[in-house]
Amino acid sequence: MSQLDRLRGVFRASLSLPADTDVDGLHYRAIPQWDSLAHMALVAAMEDEFGIMIDTDEMIDMSSFAKAAELLEKHGADAVT
Repeated sequence: MSQLDRLRGVFRASLSLPADTDVDGLHYRAIPQWDSLAHMALVAAMEDEFGIMIDTDEMIDMSSFAKAAELLEKHGADAVT
């Protein structure tokens, strides 16, 4: 499973979305499930899944699935494979 597929899984699980939900174009607050509380849970789940530490500025900047993938790349995870 690619890093990007793992990230999709983290998004779906953290936001309580069905397994077949397309999250690639998802943006913060675009759906009711992705509120500020879910955002914190999503960040924690990403940290656990990928073994990274996300700082406050990165948390604030992570406003979409694409930004989350970029964040993984920044931290050395190959998120685009």
